[in-house]
Amino acid sequence: MIVYDLQCRDGGERFEAWFGSGADFDQQLAGGLVECPFCRSGNVVKAPMAPHVPAKVSGGPLERLAGLQAEILRNSRWVGAEFAETARAMHLGELESAPVHGEASLAEAKSLLEDGIPVAPLPLPVVPPSQVN
Repeated sequence: MIVYDLQCRDGGERFEAWFGSGADFDQQLAGGLVECPFCRSGNVVKAPMAPHVPAKVSGGPLERLAGLQAEILRNSRWVGAEFAETARAMHLGELESAPVHGEASLAEAKSLLEDGIPVAPLPLPVVPPSQVN
């Protein structure tokens, strides 16, 4: 999706509109499908836009979240696609309880929760150890 600031050439009003792509905007404009929401004129052009470039802030929320997740995973063992099976075996006492992380489908996670097995998604993606450089 892309958002454009648009301007009506007839009334001068500025507004924004969302499009699937730049080509979608061009096609809709050429087809007469883009109009000013204030006066309904089809005489609309893209208005000059200043790009939004966020400042790099050390210690921002995402960086703190990543650090917290890394700390949690430091004491956890990767079990990959065996996560649901491992969590269930620990819950049933078949394996010693220990912090683990891995992959589970939505259906597997729901099944674990329905059976009273506490699981939670990690806030950020995790790269499997076999894929780390």
